[in-house]
Amino acid sequence: MAIHLMLCFSIIVMASSHREAPLIANDPLADNTDLYAFRCPDDPNMITIIANYIPAELPYGGPNYYTFGENIRYEIHIDNDASIPGDEIIYRFTFRRINEDGSTFFNIRLGKQNLKTIYNVERSLNGGESFQAILLNGEVPPNNIGPRSIESGVGLGSSYSDLFAAGIQTTMTGETVFAGPVDDPFYVDLGAIFDLGNSPRQEGGNRDALAKYNVHSIALKIPISTLLKDGAPAQPTSILDSDYVIGVWASASRPAIKTMTAGNQARYSGDWVQVSRLGMPLINEAVIPIGDKDFWNRLSPYDEITETTMDDYFYNPELALYMDDDLFGTAVPSFAPLRIQKASLGAFDFSNGADGLFGLKGSTAVAGTALDDAVFGTLLLPGPGKPRSVDLWPAFHTGVPNVIPYQLATGKGGNPLAAGKPFVNNFLPNGGDMLRLNMAVPVTPRTDPNFSPLGLIQAAAIGLTVAPFNTSSELEFIPNMDGFPNGRRLEDDVTRIELQAVAGAVLAAVGLWYDDYDPNSSPSPVTQDLLDVLTYSTGVETNDAPFSNSFPYLAMPWRGTDLGQ
Repeated sequence: MAIHLMLCFSIIVMASSHREAPLIANDPLADNTDLYAFRCPDDPNMITIIANYIPAELPYGGPNYYTFGENIRYEIHIDNDASIPGDEIIYRFTFRRINEDGSTFFNIRLGKQNLKTIYNVERSLNGGESFQAILLNGEVPPNNIGPRSIESGVGLGSSYSDLFAAGIQTTMTGETVFAGPVDDPFYVDLGAIFDLGNSPRQEGGNRDALAKYNVHSIALKIPISTLLKDGAPAQPTSILDSDYVIGVWASASRPAIKTMTAGNQARYSGDWVQVSRLGMPLINEAVIPIGDKDFWNRLSPYDEITETTMDDYFYNPELALYMDDDLFGTAVPSFAPLRIQKASLGAFDFSNGADGLFGLKGSTAVAGTALDDAVFGTLLLPGPGKPRSVDLWPAFHTGVPNVIPYQLATGKGGNPLAAGKPFVNNFLPNGGDMLRLNMAVPVTPRTDPNFSPLGLIQAAAIGLTVAPFNTSSELEFIPNMDGFPNGRRLEDDVTRIELQAVAGAVLAAVGLWYDDYDPNSSPSPVTQDLLDVLTYSTGVETNDAPFSNSFPYLAMPWRGTDLGQ
């Protein structure tokens, strides 16, 4: 009689990036690595969403090369209506593997593939109540093993670029889709970052830890008209139209029970259980402490509305401790340029444990602003001792509204609570960790001399300091307003942007200047502290491979025979 072993997958929900939490690190095929959402630079009527899985793939990792897993539901979720809790649109990908030649240990031989991967795509427009199949038997391009396997007559007899292009397909409902191996587009010195914040490295030699590694990517190019909420106008009323805001997150789910038999055969049963989740990058890696990572992972974006025990990690982020010389700032010399306002405008302290703007709660100074309880309730000023409730918490949990004080300091006349230059609106307050994108914001061409991987940080700097943008408080498109955290472009340096945000860059943008600003001695708020934050770099500022100008915009995967020597 066969002996059955019942293995129950833990009910966990994963949050951010590469190997970010203990449990999902043991299940790489279901591990989200990154998520991107941006308006297509070559087709502005379309939005591209990219969800990557399987961290740190060695291109020469044969003979059983990485591929998408069976018995996994890979899903991309879209929320487009703040008045309705939950997703409106879901795309579901499921994969199966085909062994075309069981007589060889090679992955590719004589025109046949082992581990050939086929997939179906389904779409739900009613929050998952029902799904429609929109693509059947899509083919995943093979791994880029080497020239004999790909180009030669004893292999597939094709160029890899042709195989990659053949992986781009069109669904019956008009989406363009790609699923396959690509160069990992995320760039960061992981070794240095996790060596107690040694980024940039004090001894020099910064390196992209993900250079020449691959991931498996699911990419969708979707018409904006498909993603709009019901009743939204076909054209936006302005570049900050609230009807054009979407929230995007990705997940992977497995059956709850895996049963192994004596013959080493697996059977799957039970409900589908979410085992991986990703919205904003780096949250679970660099915000949530290790003791709470798996708890954080059990939450969905919509659970975070009422589950508030994790909020303090945003109100008082650990990273801020290393940007404060009164705490542990001197212990992390790499972060020396990053210092948080402790006496902004001589009055406001945003260091951990301080009150930030809470002292203004209920006053006439905040009446009618986003900080007024009558406008957004206690969302942004929930209590004392939560200094970053006005900047970091909304950036990661709700998006930012085009409401005072969330406008650029240009035109404010020195008062951060006055009306200023409208800047961004990606406010979608009915969920937590999602990428939020305002699809009405125009694309910054990649060839624009103002294009920058610093996203909204650079857009704010341009709006504050560069003519003609800083000469008017009127609404106008500023280059890079389409950058992270208004969505996320492939080029965006999210590690640097998030560290600058922890260092108070968003506060400075709205007129809460750094401590070394003295209006009596200099009219310019562009002080050394501000310049230090804006010019800070981790030492790794670009991807190791150039991105493509057309869908799926990702670089083709690294070849196994070119690496590993």
